[in-house]
Amino acid sequence: MLRERFPRATATAVAPAEDAWRSFHHGVAVGRLWVGPPWERPPRGAVAVVIDPGRAFGTGAHATTRLCLELLQELEPASLLDVGCGSGVLSIAAALLGFTPVTGIDLDDAAVEATIANAHVNGVELSVRRADALADELPRAEIVVANVALDVVERLLPRLSARWVVASGYLDQDELRVEGWSRAGRRTADGWAADLLEPA
Repeated sequence: MLRERFPRATATAVAPAEDAWRSFHHGVAVGRLWVGPPWERPPRGAVAVVIDPGRAFGTGAHATTRLCLELLQELEPASLLDVGCGSGVLSIAAALLGFTPVTGIDLDDAAVEATIANAHVNGVELSVRRADALADELPRAEIVVANVALDVVERLLPRLSARWVVASGYLDQDELRVEGWSRAGRRTADGWAADLLEPA
């Protein structure tokens, strides 16, 4: 019936919705690390961080995540706290790079569940819990990574006694203004920035 009414129409096979959704998610290489979905194969020799994007809260593809991963690889492994752990990309990558113990905290219960599930898939042990980094007592760690909003980073820094802080989640035109901390390094990409901070 349709063919009779529209004789010049053509048909094209459409991939199933699941396959189309998957086509948007590809692995990314960041230094020694590869972060990608379970249906892709990491490059030979890469440290693979497998994250199911169906769990949301970060797949590793965003510039701020990549910048944090770059800075983490410049540091000697030590105890680490991941503030706003989301899907667990940074926590899992840190554990695979030899940081220990690694603790992840997030305000969102779903993020905590996603981090725990992704840690299991990657075979790493993390301590993960729901917490408010601006109000609750924070576990001590030599290194803190906080890929969150600029105002959250600025309010978080006075609460920390870490040796290093990897901070991101803001634009490259933004400048952190926090007494007692100085910038030891900065990475930028796609208009975003990540800073390596140390006590002044």
